Amino acid sequence: MTTQPNLADTLILVTSDGLGDAPPDLGRKVFVKYLELIEENGTPPGVIAFYTRGVLLVTEGSPALERLASLEKRGVRLIVCKTCVDYFNVADKVRVGVIGGMGDILAAQILAKKVITV
Repeated sequence: MTTQPNLADTLILVTSDGLGDAPPDLGRKVFVKYLELIEENGTPPGVIAFYTRGVLLVTEGSPALERLASLEKRGVRLIVCKTCVDYFNVADKVRVGVIGGMGDILAAQILAKKVITV
């Protein structure tokens, strides 16, 4: 019998607008697949935090929005770095999550039992 991992006490840090060192479209496609697999897990992560280029994944037009909105509805806390949102001038385009400070992301790191950076 295979059991799914319990990710409830896990923080996933998203630091890019796609996964891996790949062409942008491929990186975003792989990230959406990653979210799909997380969504299928019985217990999703407690927090997903977005900073640097990662904030672009929570904005209008992102292919990840549907999956992220679904995870947010399941109780996953999505934290979006305000400094980064301001830098990219996309505050009015954020569609999921809560815009917070680096202090919010740091607090989530401290409270998490496991931190995964993608």
